[in-house]
Amino acid sequence: MSKKKKIQKTLVEKILDKQKVEYEPMTFETETDGDTQELVTDKSSRDGYKIYKTLVLTGNKTGPIVGMLPLDKHLSYKKLAKISGNKKVGMVPLKDLIKTSGFEHGANSPVGIRSLHNYPIYFSKEADEAEKIIVSAGKVGQSILVEPHALANSVDAKFGDFAVDNPE
Repeated sequence: MSKKKKIQKTLVEKILDKQKVEYEPMTFETETDGDTQELVTDKSSRDGYKIYKTLVLTGNKTGPIVGMLPLDKHLSYKKLAKISGNKKVGMVPLKDLIKTSGFEHGANSPVGIRSLHNYPIYFSKEADEAEKIIVSAGKVGQSILVEPHALANSVDAKFGDFAVDNPE
């Protein structure tokens, strides 16, 4: 019998354990795409739960902010700017991502970012209405299935309407 390789807990999972936030670890296959690692999935959900992406942006008034929205949705820069008290928001350039968030592309997690920085975090309204969501566990290919309100409370996130079907 072969021993199953035990996946080590990520910083995100350790933080959630400490906060007593329940979650279920999940893994996804990844592939290298240029200079980034990407999830190998052609779906925006798994087991009926939506996968959420963590976007790191900069607001003209607030500085860095974090937006959480379903993988199959697009970000409305105008709506997130308004919700976050900015006139404009824009994506942090990939070359500045690790310096800004502390995580590489594909591994950004609201829990990890909150533990390293005190950036404002916003979840799209879809998360407010979901039973559970899937978010990165802070390492490419490792995710967690978690109740969105418990997660939002743990990172002091606000819910808002900024995810759209078509880009602006």
